[in-house]
Amino acid sequence: MSKELFIPEGYKSLLTLRETQHAIKYIKDVFQQALSFALTLDRVTAPLLVSKGSGINDDLNGVERKVEFSIKEIDHDAEIVQSLAKWKRMALYRYHYNAGEGIYTDMNAIRRDDDTDNVHSIFVDQWDWEKVITKEQRTIDYLKETVSFIAKAIAYTKRKVSLRYPVLKGEISENVFFITAQELLDMYPDKTAKERENLITKEHKTVFIMQIGGKLSNGESHDGRAPDYDDWSLNGDLLLWDDVLDRALEVSSMGIRVDAESLKKQLEERDAMDRMKFEYHSRIADGTLPLTIGGGIGQSRLCMLLLEKAHIGEVQVSVWPSEMMSECDQKGIVLL
Repeated sequence: MSKELFIPEGYKSLLTLRETQHAIKYIKDVFQQALSFALTLDRVTAPLLVSKGSGINDDLNGVERKVEFSIKEIDHDAEIVQSLAKWKRMALYRYHYNAGEGIYTDMNAIRRDDDTDNVHSIFVDQWDWEKVITKEQRTIDYLKETVSFIAKAIAYTKRKVSLRYPVLKGEISENVFFITAQELLDMYPDKTAKERENLITKEHKTVFIMQIGGKLSNGESHDGRAPDYDDWSLNGDLLLWDDVLDRALEVSSMGIRVDAESLKKQLEERDAMDRMKFEYHSRIADGTLPLTIGGGIGQSRLCMLLLEKAHIGEVQVSVWPSEMMSECDQKGIVLL
């Protein structure tokens, strides 16, 4: 089912459909070059589908149904990826990347159980990236440094886009405010997680909320995280303030990945030790896979933010509930 649709009062796209299409390509060209330069990343080809039961597909919160299907010449089913969090780490090992080197790719996924609204689509497109690090770099300081590089790349892209399309007046702050999920809860104990995100991001504009996945003092997690890719003590979400929607917009989820110790701890907490039967998990446990940092940066979300759009469907083609399409049409929001 869809979430409530928000229509900003008096909203009208600042760009024509044709200008929008040109601008989407421009943003993607500029940003991925800035990202690869800042983090020393090579672009690689990535899968759209993986074998069912391989343990490579992202389980997200563990309850979402994957899109799966049979193949005529193969004796097991395949799944459309939900993200490439695990595949990237395996790829760094197979491609013999060293510390300080990494990869990024265009990731296209289908998340059939996502609720659709202004910023959520069942079609997910993002730059998935992963980088080899040393044991000494598994620190909060290194995480913050990497987040700052990404924020600078986003702010740089916004400046370039606004120079090309002067009608776009919004700004992106490259100065990141860092806060842990527990510190945020302590600040606003009577608010929901999303309300806390909105309050802190409205004040600071660019925010990175750290340590997401484990239980907080109220017995709840700030947000869902799978137990087998991010280290919950060394991860977080990058939020930017969206003036059009008057809310915080998550553009990236990222983190330093689990090592053998944190993998075991988090699998035990989620009662998911059965996953150790998979190659990916056993190779982390025995130290075969490199230590890494990585994440995903939403392509369509970044485009809608930088182009000051009210709906993600204005910058990507997807499938929407009929009532949402009708309401958008009545309010002048043109879905691609």
